[in-house]
Amino acid sequence: MFFDILTLFPQMFQGVFSESIVGRAVEKGLIDIHLQDIRDYTSDRHRTVDDYPYGGDPGMLMMPGPVSQAISDAKRRRDDPATKVIFLTPQGKPLTQELVKSLAEDPGHILLCGRYKGIDQRIRDKFVDIEISVGDYVLSGGEIPAMVLVDSIARLLPGVLGNRDSAEKDSFFDGLLSPPQYTRPEVFENMRVPEVLLSGHHERIRQWQKEQARRITLERRPDLLEKKSRNTD
Repeated sequence: MFFDILTLFPQMFQGVFSESIVGRAVEKGLIDIHLQDIRDYTSDRHRTVDDYPYGGDPGMLMMPGPVSQAISDAKRRRDDPATKVIFLTPQGKPLTQELVKSLAEDPGHILLCGRYKGIDQRIRDKFVDIEISVGDYVLSGGEIPAMVLVDSIARLLPGVLGNRDSAEKDSFFDGLLSPPQYTRPEVFENMRVPEVLLSGHHERIRQWQKEQARRITLERRPDLLEKKSRNTD
């Protein structure tokens, strides 16, 4: 899978994408990440990418020209005009595990990272296929959400994780939060690992994990249980 990331700050991604799971996936050739500086598509000596918005609102807006050229160049690079363009914005649909699984089925994506007050609406109307939000809050730009999106998709791709079951037991994979997890030592500061996890009885362990997952989800995210119930009706 490939990710073409269009941004004003490509250097922000270097450390994140060279370490851990994403870094290993890149080394193995399982994912291909191309970082493109939108300023490369400017034509003035100041490499201007923003201007005041019409209507008198405060702040600055990314101009359509450089963004349009960056998107078009990314589509030509992959030789696939059908590649989806994803714009990371608080106005987008919430990023969920269900959406991540859907995006993981595509061959690749172009990720557009906004800055300032965002981008000219005409770019959204003409080029953007999906707008995605990572939460009900505002960040300084789309770079961190793009990192979140790449990481969440990459871990679902075959061969990225050492154990496929690890991804399938993550929170949200089956609509619930994960159950409690324990490792050695068996006793830590007078707190013991639950006996059921030491029993070696796989069915009892599975049932306990299922009960704990439902309990934690009910306590912390009852909306997820409601959604899961609606989907199974």
